[in-house]
Amino acid sequence: MHSIDTADDGLDPVIDARLRELEAEMPHLSTRETNMFALANAWAERHDAILALASPELRDEVEARLARIGVRWGVMPGSRVTLGFRVEDIEQRAKARRRARRS
Repeated sequence: MHSIDTADDGLDPVIDARLRELEAEMPHLSTRETNMFALANAWAERHDAILALASPELRDEVEARLARIGVRWGVMPGSRVTLGFRVEDIEQRAKARRRARRS
């Protein structure tokens, strides 16, 4: 489980357990389902079942956790970022590479 999903966010223990089960099940689902549509359908069924457990006041938190899991597995839109770069860092690296090529 990723550290962002293990924070004490005050979720109901049943919902938290279902989210953890989903995260643990995703590698199996991704290999078992024969195509992206089947994976997306399996994801949607689990997503909706978990969301149905959430009370209105917890819905945003549950949706956010589901979204992070979905983005990681490519079944929800979003960017998978493993390392962030500031624009200044990228510009400095590019300049250093250009200088190195000229040398």
